[in-house]
Amino acid sequence: MSRPLVLKILTSGDGGVGKTTLLHKYIEGEFLADTKMTIGVQFSIKELNIDGFDVILQIWDFGGQERFRFLLENYVIGARGALLMFDLTRTITLENIEEWVNICRSKDPNLPIIFLGTKADLVEEQSLDEDYILYHKEKYNLFDYMITSSKTGLNVENAFESLTRYIIKTIFLKH
Repeated sequence: MSRPLVLKILTSGDGGVGKTTLLHKYIEGEFLADTKMTIGVQFSIKELNIDGFDVILQIWDFGGQERFRFLLENYVIGARGALLMFDLTRTITLENIEEWVNICRSKDPNLPIIFLGTKADLVEEQSLDEDYILYHKEKYNLFDYMITSSKTGLNVENAFESLTRYIIKTIFLKH
């Protein structure tokens, strides 16, 4: 029996985009309508099997408020991938994408990042043009984009599994 792959995964994005809520839905399987602001960094573990690989995800939930960002570069060491989230209902949450990419890739310029539009269930409140979103995906070389909803569960597991598959394929299976 082989040892599981341990992958450090970062969750990043501005405050209020739904990082902690998405993580809670993924780990606990339930929607939290009311979360507290993440101070600094929180840490979670998830075990899964992807394409025959036993994997342990160490998920580091970064606080999104600007006053905590100076701390974050210390926590990216050893990261294998990141989820970069923005709120589909608040255009302003795309304004700091470059800063988040720079933080996540500060120790590894090729770190795979998946781009996630959160709060997909709030269809009536969505204000972002898909071309504008895809422009950011291409500009920052983010390997995939999907919309998610922590409330309905849309693409929550899929986001983590897609990132994990990508990491395994590009880091562990390349010959």
